[in-house]
Order: sequence, then C-alpha cells, then structure tokens
Amino acid sequence: MPFDVLIVGGGPAGLSAAIRLRQLCEKNGKELSICVVEKGSEIGAHILSGNVFDPRALEELLPDDADWISELNDFNSSAATAVTEDAFLALTPEGSYRIPNALLPSQLRNDGNYIISLGQLCRYLGNKAEEMGVEIYPGFAASEVLYDEGGDAVVGVATRDVGIGKDGKPKSTFERGVALRARQTLFAEGARGSCSESLISKFDLRAGKSSQTYGLGIKEVWEIPEENHKPGLVQHTLGYPLQSAPFDKTYGGTFLYHQEPNLVLAGIVVGLDYPDPYLNPYKEFQRWKTHPDIRPHFEGGTCVSYGARVLNEGGFNALPKLTFPGGALLGCSAGFLNVVKIKGSHTAIKSGAVAAEAVFDALLNSDGGVEPVAESGEIDPNETAIEATKYQDGMDDSWVNEELHQVRNCHEAFSRWGVLPGLAYTGLVCHVTKGAEPWTWTHDGRDADATEKAESFVPIDYPPPDGVLTFDLLTNLQRSGTYHDDDQPAHLRIKTELANVPEGVSMSVYAAPEQRFCPAGVYEYVENEQSSSGEKKLVINAQNCVHCKCCSIKMPHEYIDWTVPEGGGGPNYQCM
Repeated sequence: MPFDVLIVGGGPAGLSAAIRLRQLCEKNGKELSICVVEKGSEIGAHILSGNVFDPRALEELLPDDADWISELNDFNSSAATAVTEDAFLALTPEGSYRIPNALLPSQLRNDGNYIISLGQLCRYLGNKAEEMGVEIYPGFAASEVLYDEGGDAVVGVATRDVGIGKDGKPKSTFERGVALRARQTLFAEGARGSCSESLISKFDLRAGKSSQTYGLGIKEVWEIPEENHKPGLVQHTLGYPLQSAPFDKTYGGTFLYHQEPNLVLAGIVVGLDYPDPYLNPYKEFQRWKTHPDIRPHFEGGTCVSYGARVLNEGGFNALPKLTFPGGALLGCSAGFLNVVKIKGSHTAIKSGAVAAEAVFDALLNSDGGVEPVAESGEIDPNETAIEATKYQDGMDDSWVNEELHQVRNCHEAFSRWGVLPGLAYTGLVCHVTKGAEPWTWTHDGRDADATEKAESFVPIDYPPPDGVLTFDLLTNLQRSGTYHDDDQPAHLRIKTELANVPEGVSMSVYAAPEQRFCPAGVYEYVENEQSSSGEKKLVINAQNCVHCKCCSIKMPHEYIDWTVPEGGGGPNYQCM
C-alpha cells in the first residue's frame, strides 16, 4: 500500500503533522495521500499525560476562527479547564511549605494554560484530520522499518502479523502484516518508540549528543464530590516521599490538577536514573496520597482510571538529528519535552507542524516535485529517497529550540547536586541567565546503569493499601482497560545474549528491581519447581503490560527487547 506520507503514531505530533499537510494541500491546490497508523485500539487509547496544556502550538496550527475549547467539549464532552491557581509545595512527612510563586521558574507558571485530557484532545484532532481527508488506521502496530535495497533509506513500515499463537504457529484468525510504503515516513511513536529507537541506532542520529534519560509517570483520575472540587487548581510538589534531604538525588515530584466538571488528575513522576533498587514508584505514589495535605483532595471520591508512561527528560542536549533519508522523528520520539515546564504536548504539536511544512516542500516544491501517489497510485521503486532537512532547520529556528535551550542544564544540575541545589540553579537560569550561561553540561550513561547494588540499601517498608484511597497494583491495573490476547507470542522478550541476566544479575545483585519499578506487575520471580536448591525463575506476565516502556530502559543491562504486540492490544485509556 503506497502513500506519499505515512505517519506512525496517532498522538499530538503525528496528528498535527497530518492536519498541517492537509492544510498545505488545500492552500496550494495539491493532493497528497496521507496515512496515520496507530497501535492502540482507537486514537487516544494509548495516550497518557498530566496534563496542563500550553495551547500556543495548537492555536498556531488551527485557523484563527477555530474555537478548540468549545469544539473539544462539543466533540467528546471533555472540558478544557482554565488554570485559576498555581501552587508549588515542598512536602515533609507531616506538613508542607508553599513556595511563593514569585520565586518559581517562569516556565513553571501556568497563566493561560488549560487542564485537559490529552487522549481526548487527540481524539478531537484525529476526527479533524479524517474530516480533512487523512486516512487513519487504529489497531495497526508498526513492527518493522522497511528500507530500500541498499539499506540506506526508509521506504515505510510493516505491521505485525496477527493470529499467531504462543507456539508460533498460525491460528485460524491469522492475517499477514501489511507493508506500508511511503515517500516520507514520519515516526511519532512517543517516548522510547521501538521503531524510532532502531532508527536512532541505525543512522547514529544521537552522535555527539547526550544520552537520553527518562522518567516514569504514574497517574490516576478521580471523580470527587463537586463541593470538594476546585476547578482550575494546579498543584505540584517536591520532597516527601521521594526526597527527604536537601541533597537527595532521586529526581521527581508529583502533580494534582482539578479538571471540570469534578475530576482530579493526580500522579507522580520519578526519574529513572534513581540508584535504590528497592524504590517502588507505584507504592511511593500510593504513599504520597496519604499525606495530610494531599488526602483531602480525594475525600468522598472514586478512582476511575489508572495508567503509566515514560517520558523523555534529556531535553535539548539529548535531541537527536531529526531527519534521515525517507523520514523523520517527531514529538517525543525525538524528545522535545521541556522537563522544567513539565510539558511536551505543545512542543510535540509544533514539531509535527514544522515537519509537515518541510515534507510538503520536499515532495512538491523541490526540483519540480514528484507525481503524488494520490494521482499515480504508485511509487517508482527507482525513485531517490528524499531527506526533508528543512525540518531540522525549522525546529532550530523555532520557539521550541529557544525554550529547551534555556533550561538545557537544569536536569543535570539535579542529577549532579541534588534537589535543593537543582532548584536553586533552575531558578537562576529562569530568572537571570535565561540560558545564556556559557557552559553546557552533558549526560552520559544509561538509566539502567544508574541502579546500584542492593547490598548498599535497605528494603523499603511500604504501608499496605486500604482499598479506598490506596490500592494494590493489580486492582488499579483493571482501571487501565488493558487487554492482550493471551494466545500470542510475548512481546516482551529477553535478549538472547543476555539470557543469564534475570536470575544471574538482576535478582542476585540488584534484588530484582523489575518487580518494583514495573507499574503493571509484568515481572515476578517465582519458585523454580525444577530446582532442588529453592532457586527462583523470572515469569513475564506480558498480558498486564500498559506499554509504558519502563522495562526497556531500567532493566539491569537493558535485558528486555520491547516489541509491539498485536495491534489493538494494551491499555484503553478514556480520560488520560
């Protein structure tokens, strides 16, 4: 199936690229065939974000007369709640101190921003793209990047075969995956996308850049009594439970947002470069909810949704080269999240729009352009692959680059010195230097290698869940809507060359941290019935996976190969 432009991923970056391409086609009287494939069961099903939304890029994308706030509410009854109050708290185990807003970094202030469901915004954008003529196919998981005969240029992707049993044999429902070919393939898979990571490796796109570092975000959505609701409240915290001293280097914090009509969006983000193998991000989140200044926000309420997803934290210094022959990286596949601002949706949307403009120009305006697939129905196999290099130039000249460059050293300040010095440095940058400091700190090493040996730490005693405010993991997992067909090959695979790592390294040296950092209970060690010495073996419950990608990042030696399951599997988020 040939297309002029194929977009892998139906998130904010991919959908914005599709919309901008159609806008340019209509404006210039041209026609391009544009396709979006999404591994979730529907657009938005795999989308999870905080989300306090900066509308700048969306308002640049949509026509001047577009009222996206009203249209979003009319389309799926999802409110965009204007921020009315910003609060930043430093928590102690029993109390808190509010940091005056005047002392906060300017990028943390949320005047003019909105509390939204990013998944619902993506459904709205997907509907808009389809109305403009974009073909969108949810439930199709891109499992392989396709290259030309010489292996030098991307020519599309192949979707995963479906209907294969655990034994590797075709079932009665078997259908061969589809080869989708395109002149330009734009990868918008989100953080740690499997195809995107393979491209970064193949084309060495991160040469001369810092290694990427990640955080794990865990989120719940609650419905609370309207009399307890504070529409527009945005609250962030540092300190308890992740940091207990000024120089603690566990990077992370929490968020709590009140969205109309009566929702509380709450969660924790933990930097995955933490050293303590006994730390359990999910249980830290549950413990945080019991804090006396946090608990009242949930009183009388009901938890209605749960999920998790990793996010990029490397920022400006870890951005790879964005283009390669035949395609480009968009949004969080590249890593445009602003870690100080705690936002990446606006930069993702902008990257999609800029990429679309570069691709449109490359396909139709350079050297007379090519005959669109929309007219010819095919792609000449001898056609030379195009690299839309103006995308890189456009992002380098955009406000995204300026925004990320300003705070390029902030995450590394936390990593080097701890929470209090990191805060002080971030304040200095945002209030005084504005990114003009003449140094740039690089980050080397993988988050997996930041984990230290268990012998240096003490197991953490977490309080048991009460089933009202705090929950056991598997109970919460049901609220994610996660489903995979049990009778399929596991998509979480131990790398052949690292087959000895789970029992021989992870369990024996690091006390099996995957049992604690996975927010879906995928990994557990059980008694090995074939062992006479009481040894344990690893069991992978792949059916639990919420596609957060944490295991591909934090596993000792990165021993897991994260591949896509059958399309449509995974979480089914409705209000994340």
